[in-house]
Order: sequence, then C-alpha cells, then structure tokens
Amino acid sequence: MVVALALWDNIMDMNKILLIDDEEDSLDILSLSLKSEGYDVIAAASGEEGLDAFERESPPIVLTDLNMPGMDGIDVLKRVKNSNPDTEVIVITGHGDMDSAIDALRYGASDFINKPVREEALQLALKRAKEKLVIGEKLRAYTTDLENMCHIAIGEIKRKSDFQDKLITSSNDGIVATDENGRIIIFNPGAEAIFGVPRIEVVRKLDFTQLFPPEIAEVFSLMFSRGRDMRDVGWKDVMIHGRGGDDVPARFSGTLLHDSEDIIGSVGFFQDLREIKRLEGELVKSERLAAIGQTVARLAHYIKNILAGLKGGTYVVNIGLDKNDTDKLRTGWHMVERNVGRISYLVADLLAYSRERDPEYRNCLPNDIVEDVCELLDGMAMENQIKVERDFDPSIKEVSMDPDMVHRVLLNLVSNAVDACISDFDEKKQHNVRVGARLEDDNVIRFEVADNGCGMNEKVKSKIFSAFFSTKGGRGTGLGLLVVQKLVQEQNGSIEILSEPGEGSVFIVRLPYEKVE
Repeated sequence: MVVALALWDNIMDMNKILLIDDEEDSLDILSLSLKSEGYDVIAAASGEEGLDAFERESPPIVLTDLNMPGMDGIDVLKRVKNSNPDTEVIVITGHGDMDSAIDALRYGASDFINKPVREEALQLALKRAKEKLVIGEKLRAYTTDLENMCHIAIGEIKRKSDFQDKLITSSNDGIVATDENGRIIIFNPGAEAIFGVPRIEVVRKLDFTQLFPPEIAEVFSLMFSRGRDMRDVGWKDVMIHGRGGDDVPARFSGTLLHDSEDIIGSVGFFQDLREIKRLEGELVKSERLAAIGQTVARLAHYIKNILAGLKGGTYVVNIGLDKNDTDKLRTGWHMVERNVGRISYLVADLLAYSRERDPEYRNCLPNDIVEDVCELLDGMAMENQIKVERDFDPSIKEVSMDPDMVHRVLLNLVSNAVDACISDFDEKKQHNVRVGARLEDDNVIRFEVADNGCGMNEKVKSKIFSAFFSTKGGRGTGLGLLVVQKLVQEQNGSIEILSEPGEGSVFIVRLPYEKVE
C-alpha cells in the first residue's frame, strides 16, 4: 500500500517539466502550450539557468534545445543524467540536424523532436516519457519489494539454519549426516561422545563405511544402492567400538535424504545407552534384592506356620505317650504327617520355580497320572466332606510326555480345587472336585480341574499367576499357580481359567504329546 501511494505521488509529479530554450519566442510559445495541457512548466533561457532550476526543482521531464550558446543541449543532457539517471530528457533539434539527435540518444535522451515543434509530436514524446517514468517507477517499486522479500527470506533462512545448527549441536543424541557419496558432513558433539573421535578428524575426511559398525555400514550401503526401494532403518540396538577400546551400547536409526527423485545424502541417529544400561542394572539389582526379601519374608511366614503345626502335632503325640492314649497319638501323628506334606509341597514348588528344565519325554499313561493325583488327595477331600470325581477319556492310550511335569501341574490344581471348596462357607452345597482328561486334535490332551467352591472375581483372576499371591492367607506360599504356569509354558502348552464368585472355578490345561514309537 505504501509503495502504491509513493508511485501515485511520483506520477502526479510528472506534470512538472523543465523547458530550456535560448529563443525567447519559442520558449514562451512552448510554455503556454504546455501550461494549457495542465503541465507545471519551469522555463529557463540558457543551459546554465536550466541546470540551476533542475537542481532546485528536480523535475522528472526535461525538454531542452540542442543548439544553444554557451552550454548546449548535449552538455545539459549529460549533467542532468549524471545528477539523476531516471530523468527523462527530450531534445529539440533543428531541421536536418540528425547527427546531434543521434548523439543525444546515445547519451541517454529518451526522445527528440524537430523544430518547428508540432503539437502532435510534442504530446507523443511527452506521453512516451511519462510511460517510461511509470515503468521505471514500477520497476523500482518491484525491485524494492523484491529486495525486501529477499532480505526477509534470507533472514528467515538464516534463522532456521541457526536454529537447526543449535538443535543438532545441543542434541544429546549422536547425529551423523553424509552427502550423496556417503562422505560425512555433519558430526555433532553427541556423536563425538559416542564414537570417541573429534569432529575435525571426521567431517569431510571419512565416509560412513570407515566410521559405522559393520552391520550398520552394510545397511547404509544397501540404502544408497536401492534408493527409494529401501525402507528407513527403524530403531535397533548396536554396539559402537570407541577409539579408546570401550564398547558403547547405542540405539540406532537412519534414513536417506531425497530431493525429488535424487539422493542427496543420509542421516543416522545414535542414542547413547550407557547411562540407561547402568540404571537398568541397578534396577535389576534392586528388584532382585526386593524379590529376595519378599521371598524370604513369605517363606519365613509359611515355614513358621508349618513349624507351629509340627509343634502342635508333637505336643499331642507326647500327651498320648504320657497317657498311653492311642487316639491322642493318632491325632498328633496325623498333624505331623500333614505338616511334613506341606514341607514337601514347598520344597517341590521352590525347586520347580527356580530351576530351568526342558521337558523329558517318556512313554506314560496320562489317565494313570491323573488317577494317582486323585488318590493322593482323596484323604484330605474326604476329611472335609468333598467328593473327588474322575472323568477320564478311555481312548487315551500310552503317549510320550513328561509325566513328572504333568503330575506336578495336576497336583497343584487339584489341591487348589480342594482348598477352594474348604474355603467356601456355603453349607447348602455338596462340594465336589471333578478331574478330567480328553483327547483333542493336533496331538493335544486337555486336562480339566473343576470345583464348585468359592470361585474368584476378576481382580483375583488377574493376580493368581503373580509371584507370592495367595488367597489362602498363612496356609499358602503363592508359588503353586506360578509353578503351574511355568511348567505348562515349558511344555509349550496353554492354561485357561473360568471362574465366578460363589460358583466355583475351572482350570483347563492343554498339553501336546508325541505318539509312542
């Protein structure tokens, strides 16, 4: 808007004309003619007088006679153009004086007209001069705008460049960029810290094959050879062999840089993982110590309960011996046996949980394994008026499985099912535990342990495979189902749970087997 207003002001000034002619009559006639056309005429009777007026008034158009005594029109033209090259100068020549007119054009005159001056020729020359002034003013305005825009654009580019340079320099990650030939052109302080090499020894002196680990250099070579057909390299862990011999763990990602269809370079990002690895190590130690402390506390509490049971049993046995009371002896001994069994369970669970063990496949009869588990728990079930039901598929014949693992898994599940019935205080129920085995496709046997005991809500179901989580209070270690999950996973099996509070629970274990050769 400001440029447009300035241009309009300059156009309005174009009506100001400096007229120079040593002939008084000609000067008067041309002045009157121009004034009648609306021009603001400044008249001068000599070249010297005209130059003074030019310096004083700065008219955009000068109309001067060529042949004048003293300072002629050529000299006036030269002085005017030297003072202000944008001034349009029209020269008036005598008839047939073409050589002088040509000289005037050579020195920058915009036009020439012959004497006697005809009105049409004068108006045409003035029109052309005005058009040139307008075009020149527009060009200057456009040039000014272009210069301003270039200045703004250069400033913005410089600001962005400075910002990007600071961003790269201050980044904690290592940033390594190459040109289209793989030569390194950016190597920030983060990269110096990871690779252990100063920037001055790397930039424009090494390519990526001389700096990157072999596996990363190979990937970058493929990227450059395949171009857009190669996908970006996602984050992956690598080991950087530093100059000082130290191995630096890092996480790396990289990509090619494109300009339209052409590769213009590449960039790799390296995250220094040394501090993260150190903190992870400390966290693992802390978690291990916490787990040990938790384990010791839970085991101490559980063992304390067992010892209390053993002491109670031995106390009753001693009373029976002192009084020769057979019933007391039998009761006390039963208490001792029960707590010895609890110790056996604890030791077996600890060994199963702590030891990595591959399945040991042997020929066995799965139905016999399930029957043995049921017989072991029949006594405890009958003491609590719980019925253990068998539901075995007779089509299950001899197969190759790990019988010890199967036995341990089912013993824990059936024992938990009996405990769930004991913990259910609904006296209207006839509590029972159903243990089943069925053949499924793809050489899989489905073992199912169902009870109609207290059941579990969603919160309990989400935690039952957590370490040391137990719903039995002081009677449980929180290891049983954790051991079950571990053993099932080691056999490439699966475990599924269905349970509703007050309705009971169903544990479904699917284990693969091999055919007997």
